[in-house]
Amino acid sequence: MIYNSSLVVSIAFFMTCLVINAQTITSRVIDKKTNQPIPYATIQVSEDQGIITNEEGRFNLILGSKHSNIDSIYVSSMGYEKVGVSIKNVVDSIIYIQPKAIELKSVFISNKNLTIDEIIDTVKERIPENYNFELSHRRLFFRESEFNTIKKLNIKFKESTIRELDKKLIDSVVTIIPRKSEYYTETLCDFYGDLEEGKINIIKAAELYDKNNEVSMEAMTKRMETIFKKNVKPDSYLKIKSGLFGTKVQVDSILEQTENGDEIKDKIDKENTGDFLKNQRRALKSLLSSLFFNEDVMSNFLNKSGRYDFKLVDYTYIDDQSVYIINFSPKRSEDFKGTLYVNTEDFAVIRVDYENVKNLRNFKLLGIHYQDNLYRAKMLFTKGTNQKYDLKFLEMYRGEFFGFDRPLKVIEKNKHVKGRRKQNELSLGIDAVNTYKRKYEIVVFDSKQLTKTEYNSSIENKSIKPQYLSKYDPQFWQGYNIIEPNAAIKRFTATPEVE
Repeated sequence: MIYNSSLVVSIAFFMTCLVINAQTITSRVIDKKTNQPIPYATIQVSEDQGIITNEEGRFNLILGSKHSNIDSIYVSSMGYEKVGVSIKNVVDSIIYIQPKAIELKSVFISNKNLTIDEIIDTVKERIPENYNFELSHRRLFFRESEFNTIKKLNIKFKESTIRELDKKLIDSVVTIIPRKSEYYTETLCDFYGDLEEGKINIIKAAELYDKNNEVSMEAMTKRMETIFKKNVKPDSYLKIKSGLFGTKVQVDSILEQTENGDEIKDKIDKENTGDFLKNQRRALKSLLSSLFFNEDVMSNFLNKSGRYDFKLVDYTYIDDQSVYIINFSPKRSEDFKGTLYVNTEDFAVIRVDYENVKNLRNFKLLGIHYQDNLYRAKMLFTKGTNQKYDLKFLEMYRGEFFGFDRPLKVIEKNKHVKGRRKQNELSLGIDAVNTYKRKYEIVVFDSKQLTKTEYNSSIENKSIKPQYLSKYDPQFWQGYNIIEPNAAIKRFTATPEVE
């Protein structure tokens, strides 16, 4: 016991020293000429470690004991001078950087005097040697923001043979459905793998949303279940019709699910941790597989470059590297436009910004309207110690639109009852419009190569649960490097609980 107590005291002392020695730098990067914030600027601590500013130019950097010998940080952004700033002068201050003048030296006019087609062809040829496709260990921070907006929800009550399912109840259901909802997930993790397969070890995670919306809907669901059990016969089936279309659902299976609802909920709660890990792994793998140079990606402007117009419009610098600025747009019916920033020396795309110019999918028939209408992305890459480029930062927006303007009937039928099969009917008219938008952010702090053996031996921590937050808490990520949240996240707070 004495040995164990000493060990605990030693560990506590060691952790205290780490906290004391850690230094937090909170600052903002500003354009010296325009006084405007500079988003996505790189804050470098060492050759392979650093963070990035958010869209408001803000960053929060933790320097631990391993950085005790570092006295400066380096700030750089596309088109700006790279500057070194003394750590003691940057705490809680503003960092000003100024645009860098373009010098058209011989690097641009000798063997680099290429046509745009030759530049794009060389970019494509060098993808295998320029980018890191190997197994790697990446320490990264992943934020997912979801925004759901019901722009229209009109439910017209027409008929009901069940007394409790009246217009008053339908109106109350419409009232409690939130017109706007936000959901944020933040995860700090180690990602082991390549661009096709991977495992994640979650270090810490948080969920930020309004739980009260769920409580209201759960109460209404239980009320509907009670009405359903009371009025619908177990051996019936439901015919759900919308105009000419219909489907059958056995009532027995619905009743079984409602009777076992608490048991199922308990089981789901126990599995929530595993589900969260699976969802995060799936989302990260999907985003990494969507990088512009991969095959069969929706953003096909490079692997189907013949369908796009490319124009060399200017030159600039990124981290003291001269780059071509190349705009692209669809020739005919393709989907994207954007800008490539191509290193003039090795022809690697070290930054790309693009967005869709039309709906990626558009379906409209018989009162149902669906659009896949938003795909906007920004990707930044940096060269690692293996001289391969790896993802440094990704920001992606995806958005959808759904409209429904149709009649809806729910009819209970029972073939075991004498006389008419139809027992009950609920008839409604639904006119609804809903938009759904997601924003993904990934910042990779460092990346190291892995052997196959190291990858196979890496494990996933399935015991970490995301912590629920009803409002933004600046203390939650204290001691960890993340990408700073924007003002909308900092302002978010759940509605007060109803007594």
